[in-house]
Amino acid sequence: MLPLTKVPTTEPSADALKNQIVLITGAGDGLGKAAALQAAALGATCVLLGKTVKKLESTFDAIVAAGGAEPAIYPLNLTGANWGDLAEVAQTLDTHFGRLDVLCLAAAHFKTFTRMEDIEPKDWLESLQVNLTASFALTRHCLPLLRAAPRGRVLYVTDIGGRVAKPFQGAYGISKTALEVMAAQWAQEGGAGSTLRFHTFDPGPMRTATRLKGYPGEVLEQTEPPQAAARALMRVLISDAPSSAWSARAG
Repeated sequence: MLPLTKVPTTEPSADALKNQIVLITGAGDGLGKAAALQAAALGATCVLLGKTVKKLESTFDAIVAAGGAEPAIYPLNLTGANWGDLAEVAQTLDTHFGRLDVLCLAAAHFKTFTRMEDIEPKDWLESLQVNLTASFALTRHCLPLLRAAPRGRVLYVTDIGGRVAKPFQGAYGISKTALEVMAAQWAQEGGAGSTLRFHTFDPGPMRTATRLKGYPGEVLEQTEPPQAAARALMRVLISDAPSSAWSARAG
């Protein structure tokens, strides 16, 4: 796995991502939406990928209202997306932009905490599809576009369960562990002279719908909103550090 590192403290300048093309999955809500708003505020042109058009439109409107560059919307349900569907994402980016500066894979599938022996086959397949297979395929298809950028970056949103085995994490935990290993392999195969970076990012607990599935009794106000994690994510994206596993968790 990549070395675990605390998130940098250096704040990005106002135009740190100016003219950069940033593809964000899960951009309709949660961390994906917050990251899109932050990236646009730093000058990026965002491509918003998600399964619910209405949510993507809400992110679009928020970016434009804040004065950001008009983003692109790419509706796609990763649960049912096949290899060809994901290849088409890269082809569309190539046609419109010719490169990709940042691939931020924030989409996640999580149903509930459960024992391994109780995992439903459908949940197992969908968790691996959204959390792992789609992330691999998008990385694979977008590699030429990322290499065409001056300093391409791939960022996989993961979880502490991806580095420390914990009970009841189910297919979600297994997929996050696989993401950590996959990022390390991509980084190791890139070679010492490559400017392309592969990062994992553990945002820590966030006030999102996904977390509510696992902690339905939690007082939401006691958990940080995703905007705080998105700001930490931006500090990772502007860093010149080598490929790393970044953690925004306190302590």
